[in-house]
Amino acid sequence: MPIYEPYTDQDLVHLLRQDDERAFTTIYQRYWDKMLVTAMHRLGNLEEAREIVQDIFCGLWKRRAGLEIETSLNTYLASAVKFEVYKRFAAKNRQQRYQQQAIQNWEEAANDTVDQLKANELQSQLAALVKELPEKCRIVYRLSREKGYSQKQIAAELRIAEKTVEAHLASALRKLRLGLSHFFTFFL
Repeated sequence: MPIYEPYTDQDLVHLLRQDDERAFTTIYQRYWDKMLVTAMHRLGNLEEAREIVQDIFCGLWKRRAGLEIETSLNTYLASAVKFEVYKRFAAKNRQQRYQQQAIQNWEEAANDTVDQLKANELQSQLAALVKELPEKCRIVYRLSREKGYSQKQIAAELRIAEKTVEAHLASALRKLRLGLSHFFTFFL
């Protein structure tokens, strides 16, 4: 296929609008290397530079019928390279931000899961220790901690002295603290 080497860029664009493949080939051969060098200089990656230049030429061919170039073809193609490089950098930046956010969300979810597992284990340990308390200590503890009764209310409910309630509660808390000490050492 003969190439239109002596034609001006304006002539080539005019022919390109008329679906002339030889005009496209001439433009391609005339500007490929220059565009590749520009893209490579900005990106620092030969494969990405090739992709960008190839994408620009594909777009040029697809838009050929409605192609309006206000400047020179050289300026138009150089601007296209700069724009595509900018889009590439913006896309990479968005992807990095997305990945960082995804990692952060995953870490938070993992931490929440671990915290929930620890809380569930603590609940289980506490329930088991409460079951092992002597009956009166267990009853006083449950009325105080699970039902929110005051010492005076517990004393009235169980018909015992407030000092006895206080002693049972202190004993229960001491045994629970001692029983859970290994749990906190292990998890903290």
